[in-house]
Amino acid sequence: MEHDSPISVYGKGPTLAKMAVQEQGGHWPVPEGTVLAPLWKRISAYVLDSAVVMGVLVIATGSWVAYAWNFSAILSSEWYFVVINWLLIIQMNYLYHKYTVSSIGRSLGQRWFGLAVVREDGEPLHRSDCGRRAISKLRYLIPVVNLYFLYKDGQFIRKRHTHQSSIDLACASIVVVANSLPPAKRSHLR
Repeated sequence: MEHDSPISVYGKGPTLAKMAVQEQGGHWPVPEGTVLAPLWKRISAYVLDSAVVMGVLVIATGSWVAYAWNFSAILSSEWYFVVINWLLIIQMNYLYHKYTVSSIGRSLGQRWFGLAVVREDGEPLHRSDCGRRAISKLRYLIPVVNLYFLYKDGQFIRKRHTHQSSIDLACASIVVVANSLPPAKRSHLR
């Protein structure tokens, strides 16, 4: 009677973890061993990124950008200062998130927390995906409304097996712990 070796029986095919993930929602092209970023690190990185962008704007405008939060000015004759400052804040956030992710594979806040933004297969995001991702992140800037989007995306990240927010799903990206990527997949990170 011929028996299969336990090594060959268990060494073939997908692992139990991959089978469970496939049952939950389809494909799982992420390189094996990759660790998905926890929610608290993603939130902390975003807060740090927002502080960096606002810090640069405060220095560059001589603190005029703080006028964006003077909501009583909206009803006065100086409403255009509020609008101009909000346009500046939105533009700078868009450019920051698009070009940091496309050039170094992550924002500065994500770098600080050891995270990276990659496609689902572990490859770098295309520039067009970085732009879509940056535009989608702008909804986190709108006062009061942002609480809804933050809550909704927080629930997405917690409940989905891939830890993807609605923004990640829209551009097929994932946020991972950078050091868990295979060396060939993290060569573009700086």
